[in-house]
Amino acid sequence: MNTESDEVNLDEPPLAPENPESPENPAVPEIPDWIPSTGIQLRKAGVQFDAVRVDGDAGRAAADRLARMTGGVPGPVVQEANGSRAVYFLVPVGAASRRAWPPGVTCLASGPGRIAYIPVPAINGQTWPLTWRYLPTARDHFVHALLLKAALHPEE
Repeated sequence: MNTESDEVNLDEPPLAPENPESPENPAVPEIPDWIPSTGIQLRKAGVQFDAVRVDGDAGRAAADRLARMTGGVPGPVVQEANGSRAVYFLVPVGAASRRAWPPGVTCLASGPGRIAYIPVPAINGQTWPLTWRYLPTARDHFVHALLLKAALHPEE
């Protein structure tokens, strides 16, 4: 899935979906407002977050290592079921472009002369070929870039 474009994203982010609390489920985490209520939407890098993309089994293995390193709460990670089977690690704005990443890793960040878009699926419903490998737990909790870098270099 090609996520880079020279076009400007003029769409407003969607409203946050309702997430009622109940006696049976009193601690339902708030769904961040940058997650679409249905389907898949592209989010412009550098607005809510940037992303680091790792294709195939290497991305899935890194996501699982990162989850073990963080007690099962690595931050939001999206995976693609077809094509290059990309895994997108959503990191804070600016965190992706400030690091030297290993070969095979793509930094999705916007900057002078460059705009990148990151695919984001809804929590539920028809989102194929994208799904959440690890769900977001809060609006501003993203993957820690230094921990991700360590997860991408397990032999060091």
